[in-house]
Amino acid sequence: MLIPALVDLSYGHSGWSVFVASACLTGGLCLLTAAATRSGPPPFTRKMSFLLVNLLWIVASLIGSVPFWLSTMGLNFAKALFESVSAITTTGSTVIVGLDNTQPGILVWRSLLHWLGGIGIVALGLFVMPYLRVGGLSFFKLESSDTQDKPFARLVTFTRAFILVYVLLTISCAVTYGALGMNLFDAVNHAMSTIATGGFSTHDASFGYFNSLPLLWAASFFMIICSLPFSILIVFVVRGRLDTLRDPQIIVFLSYLFTFALAACIYQRLVNGTDVHFALAHSLFTVTSILSTAGFASDDYMLWGDFIVVLAFAATFMGGCSGSTAGGMKAYRFVIIFKSIRAGLYRLVYPNAVQSLRYGATVVDADLQSTVLLFFVSYMMIWAGGSLAMGAMGFDMVTAASAVATALSNVGAGVGPIIGPAGNFSTLSDPALYLLSLMMLLGRLEVLTLLVILTPVFWRN
Repeated sequence: MLIPALVDLSYGHSGWSVFVASACLTGGLCLLTAAATRSGPPPFTRKMSFLLVNLLWIVASLIGSVPFWLSTMGLNFAKALFESVSAITTTGSTVIVGLDNTQPGILVWRSLLHWLGGIGIVALGLFVMPYLRVGGLSFFKLESSDTQDKPFARLVTFTRAFILVYVLLTISCAVTYGALGMNLFDAVNHAMSTIATGGFSTHDASFGYFNSLPLLWAASFFMIICSLPFSILIVFVVRGRLDTLRDPQIIVFLSYLFTFALAACIYQRLVNGTDVHFALAHSLFTVTSILSTAGFASDDYMLWGDFIVVLAFAATFMGGCSGSTAGGMKAYRFVIIFKSIRAGLYRLVYPNAVQSLRYGATVVDADLQSTVLLFFVSYMMIWAGGSLAMGAMGFDMVTAASAVATALSNVGAGVGPIIGPAGNFSTLSDPALYLLSLMMLLGRLEVLTLLVILTPVFWRN
């Protein structure tokens, strides 16, 4: 919190006092908590892991909301919490109107929460979720089927390499944006948001403010890179192993990304008569922004045609790769689901056949298959239930279904006139904001991680 305070001081803005007060308040509470719990932690069990992960993200969201709540922007607690959850989960939905005139410290705080949230998301995806059996294959299983050939035998080594790659990507992105026309403030903020695939911008028009096709190409490149598994990026960069790029989910993710982008470009060219260079740049940027769950906007794609709107809504659910900063259902789950369907159809013809379902060179056991199915069913049921709840609050079908989908997938922008790429979440009611905040946490914690602590069996001895 002292970083945005220094930014406000350097710009001569009085908002620095809010961040200093927030830092003292939250820092003091943390110190008191530490002093009251000096007896040591309880045994580290699977139950403890579930509880700890949920508490970390909930407490971080509450702490992140304090500067928004105490600021002079007039945000009530529901809006402050929504903005904080959206930042930390790298969703990118916002209730702040007039970003072009917002104090610099608040803009930096939003981007910083994005950036730190991205680090936590990758750590969850690579280490915690596989251990809890809700977030995919473990890092080492993806790296090599030979347990004696671990590129990073120690967690500390991998963590250092990950932080190095994450920071270098952020610096490279900021330098690229600066070279293509952004000022230093915009470049740094957008770089933190891009690498975290978050979507917060310093302008209401997002990337459309800059009116630059080269910036769209550059942003698309970095969003794609950060939608890939960071474990594979690190092994590729540090070890130079090209074979790690053969992960099936990378092929699937890039396939539907470029297919959607090409379809949108062709539609714009044939139906709207858009210039092919303009159509290609904006189509790739928009599709990449949705699939990477970054949520940036370069134009109002609601005006491009009904096909683009349907395509954007479908892409909202899909997401990037496991172990990346992207959200959504993740490409590896589609790989396992499609292979499970194929194996099931095969067994209908040959009931006695024995088939092993493989993810690359790794055999996917029955537990993981059932977990993927459980996630998919839970995901769709929560989306349907949340949409009904939004409808009960008085929102139209498009807004209700799209708002819950974009929150659950951590995408940011939805479809429709209210929360579309040219809209904002500021007009939603407080109950709706609380519901969507819960949906964002559910999506970021892979749904099952949060659901499991709500079951009675979790609290039994």
